[in-house]
Amino acid sequence: MRISVKAIPVHEVMNDLANQWQVPLVENCGEMSLELPEDLGKGRIKGMGFESGIGIINYECKFHSDYEILFSVKQNHPLKFIFSSVGSVNHAFEGDGVLREIKTYQNVVVSSSGTKGHLLQFKAGEKNNILSIEIVRSVFSKRKNHDFSDLDPVLGALFRDAAAVKNFVYQGNYCIKAADIVDEIYRNNYEGMLRSVFMEGKILEMLVTQIRQYQDDHREDEMPQMIRTSDMEKVKMAAELINVQMDKNFSVEHLANEVGTNVNKLQEGFKQLYGLTVNKYAQEVKLKAARELLISSELSVAEVVTSIGLNHASYFSRIFREKYGMNPGFFQKPG
Repeated sequence: MRISVKAIPVHEVMNDLANQWQVPLVENCGEMSLELPEDLGKGRIKGMGFESGIGIINYECKFHSDYEILFSVKQNHPLKFIFSSVGSVNHAFEGDGVLREIKTYQNVVVSSSGTKGHLLQFKAGEKNNILSIEIVRSVFSKRKNHDFSDLDPVLGALFRDAAAVKNFVYQGNYCIKAADIVDEIYRNNYEGMLRSVFMEGKILEMLVTQIRQYQDDHREDEMPQMIRTSDMEKVKMAAELINVQMDKNFSVEHLANEVGTNVNKLQEGFKQLYGLTVNKYAQEVKLKAARELLISSELSVAEVVTSIGLNHASYFSRIFREKYGMNPGFFQKPG
């Protein structure tokens, strides 16, 4: 099944969807919302546009059968930043038939050439939470953007391309910062003017984050520094190595190589996930294990020190006392 949307600005898109689906369109301080018709699926679509030429459409829904939304109007279409936080959706440029899947925690930046539109393809029975930031460049370029001169040349040309001369596609796993912003957008409970101001601010913050991510992905040294959602699995793998083999003293470089990332990303990932550096996390794991062994086993302090991979009892006693405020011997089982 397919619906063809003959509109560009977000508020016109929402009106067109509501009219074609014959459902009520609710507006609250500029934010529009509609519920999917029961015969199509469950959930809602929300949209909000701003005078600066930016807008956002949130597809929080599940269709009963495969469903396509085709944005097809003989005008230059917005530059789109599309994020999937739940489920997956396919995107294609109108008429080219090449589908690109946007999986959970992935994003694309897409711009169609000329007046070619965009196709979003939703899968039957799949719950989706998709955000699409829409930028009408002919309007957005009138802001004080300093001609986009400080951007990567490719991005600068993309933002200046108000006439939509070229197709553009960039796809990747979005970074942790972007994931946090998406979560804040979904969780906010502001109403009225505060909601409008909050949403516009978050959209601009997301735009900054995505520009930084694109530039990070295209570093000359090919060593991206921003943490992606996919990187967090590698951080968890490194933490698992530390926990399972606590008798070893892994260097940060070794752990990074083992899980397939770089030192900077691993350190930043540990700080974001655990609030600690890699070495501090390893120390915390060792001290916790040592305390449990002292309480529950008959091992001597020296044996406990060896079991957690440390070489000097005096060093162990010092960091143990700093952590727990008492000497290790206090926790030992009576002989």
